[in-house]
Amino acid sequence: MFKLRIGYLILVLIVSLFVGCKVSSDTTAANSEEVLVQKALEIHHRVLTLDTHADTPLRMIQPGFDMSERHDPNETGSKVDYPRMKEGGLDAIFFAAFVAQDIRDDAGHSRAKDLCLQMIDSIVTSTNRNSDVVGLALDPEDAYALEKEGKRAIYIGIENGYPIGNDISNVSLYFDQGVRYITLVHSSNNDLADSATDPDGPEHGGLSAFGREVVKEMNRLGIMVDVSHGNDSLFYDALAISKAPIIASHSNARAVTNHKRNMTDEMLELMAKNGGVVQLTMLSDYLRKAPPNPQRDTAIAALRANMKSFSEMTKEEQSAARKAFQEINKKYPTPSATVGHVVDHIDHIVKVAGIDHVGIGCDFDGGGGIEGVFDASEVMNITIELVKRGYTEEQIEKIWAGNLIRVFKEVQAVAKTIQAEGK
Repeated sequence: MFKLRIGYLILVLIVSLFVGCKVSSDTTAANSEEVLVQKALEIHHRVLTLDTHADTPLRMIQPGFDMSERHDPNETGSKVDYPRMKEGGLDAIFFAAFVAQDIRDDAGHSRAKDLCLQMIDSIVTSTNRNSDVVGLALDPEDAYALEKEGKRAIYIGIENGYPIGNDISNVSLYFDQGVRYITLVHSSNNDLADSATDPDGPEHGGLSAFGREVVKEMNRLGIMVDVSHGNDSLFYDALAISKAPIIASHSNARAVTNHKRNMTDEMLELMAKNGGVVQLTMLSDYLRKAPPNPQRDTAIAALRANMKSFSEMTKEEQSAARKAFQEINKKYPTPSATVGHVVDHIDHIVKVAGIDHVGIGCDFDGGGGIEGVFDASEVMNITIELVKRGYTEEQIEKIWAGNLIRVFKEVQAVAKTIQAEGK
């Protein structure tokens, strides 16, 4: 009986030690995770954070939409406003005036130009009305200056060269309005270039003759040449013609996710030689291969078949359309990409092109938004994942803004040289 008691006591002691070690280990792990997150948030606060692509002007032209108010993305679909930029520690952003491709004639080009200028005006008006929290930025240094003032920097881009039409003078018009990059093409071919996703395939073999002149004019003025959405031939043409480094404002790595909107390893290597930068985007289909979901695909196709263009809808119709899409997604959910997928692409681009040639372009309000980075209030989670994977503060600063700002400065320097030579 005495031996049994001794054995029982030894067993209890062993179990207690095991449980105690496990609790201690779990506590240590939790503390370690907390320390890591705190470190990441401190880095996120110190470095300049810049998102190169948001289609928010589409919302800014809607009557009653106020950027100074915090919007619920699940109710309104809005992913960016000034309060959420502050919550996420997002210091600067490029708002892209996006005009969907339409008929390529004088009337179509005129409508596109008017809409583009309306969106640009909405950006300028919003920054003026909210000058206590944001400021319009025109040069690379402006982001840092505004950050020191405790304000968010708002840059302007154009997504789709369609509003240029066939009039080269429009390029300087948009520059004078504050535009600092132009995405040459969108989902369909235009008069400048071929799209990666035009259902009819390429039309120009890359850049058209007019598109080549547009790139040269962008170089002369100091507008960054953006090759996102372009087909592979456009990329090679832009690389050959541009005297300044180019950018992809929202594109990912094709070797990680095989989508023709993403960039091949050869393109990434050439981007590095060019001195340009590829900005990672938060669109699930570009970040991971989606599992098959035929029921959802059929339901969405049927919904879109009977739907007007979003820009042609009334506010009530837009709200109803969002609700219909949300109901389909709820009924037939497809798992979203995660922050881990984002950093998988960053890891690959760093491996192929180097740390100096990758950045962030979320594509909020244009389809961007994933698990962990659903809107502007959650962008700090990218920094947390980078820290978890061992990226240093210097590397994180380059990814978040340093690389794009470097290219921006080089584009301006090339413009000054071209202008001086032209005198």
